[in-house]
Amino acid sequence: MSASTDQPSPSLNQPLSGNAMPRFGGLATMMRLPAADSPAGLDAAFIGVPLDIGTSHRPGARFGPRQVRAESALLRPYNMATGAAPFDTLQVADLGDVPINTYSLDKSLDIITGYYRRVLEAGCKPLTLGGDHTIALPILRAMAERHGPVALVHVDAHADVNESMFGEPVAHGTPFRRAVEEGLLCGHKVWQIGLRGTGYAADDFDWPRAQGFNVVPAHEVWWRSLAPLMGAVRDSIGDHPVYLSFDIDGIDPAYAGGTGTPEIGGLTVPQALEIVRGLRGLNLVGADLVEVSPPYDPTGNTALLGANLLYEMLCVLPGVRTR
Repeated sequence: MSASTDQPSPSLNQPLSGNAMPRFGGLATMMRLPAADSPAGLDAAFIGVPLDIGTSHRPGARFGPRQVRAESALLRPYNMATGAAPFDTLQVADLGDVPINTYSLDKSLDIITGYYRRVLEAGCKPLTLGGDHTIALPILRAMAERHGPVALVHVDAHADVNESMFGEPVAHGTPFRRAVEEGLLCGHKVWQIGLRGTGYAADDFDWPRAQGFNVVPAHEVWWRSLAPLMGAVRDSIGDHPVYLSFDIDGIDPAYAGGTGTPEIGGLTVPQALEIVRGLRGLNLVGADLVEVSPPYDPTGNTALLGANLLYEMLCVLPGVRTR
């Protein structure tokens, strides 16, 4: 939308000001927005999925949504860098957490898909606080029901296209292989950014390339601005519905150590911001921020970064005004 100096509509939810209630007080919703029990009437909503029973190494991402919300108390409504003012035009709230079954991964998948199906039917765009990366699969199932196969921007240290893990077809390292097999993704409009680390074979990243994915290993973009890359992403995706799935371990553990499977040599925080801000103008239908594991970062910095990235995702949703 064009730049404007208009003030937000008084009927739209606003984050609770730090001048009205100390930032360490009040309800710990995302950005201290109102809590809602229904997506009806919302343009976008923050949703927690506190599931980590799909993780393979360090657990704790079940606590991610709660910690990200706590750290989000520092956020303010206006984006000083981009001029985005999401609360001027969008009705946003915190829908709380999906009531997953922590004893059953299979049952949790259906619970998550059913929940997101209702959110999308209401015309609400979900911004998800994970949880481990398993949750991307049931969310994409609901997305594809609504939009057909979607484009995908996937930021991660890992491709998450394993055939199986310990013989199981669904875990946090398999969601995008299952998504391809189920026809949920538009392969040539999938971008995987930040892949790196050790592997089992030289061809570990060849499977996504064979599906038409655009693979951007982290070492190919060291010390570089990602603005040109995001121009290519926008040209590739066009007006196709696109989903953003952002694993916090895509960022170097120097900045985001509180995660389950850290890998050295990752993206920087400015590069992460360039990726999200580079999605502006696309038909972004939803996004997630996953794999924040608070027990491994007592400083809260990983969750703080996750909260800021989720806010940046809100800022690039269609219909957000700049001023």
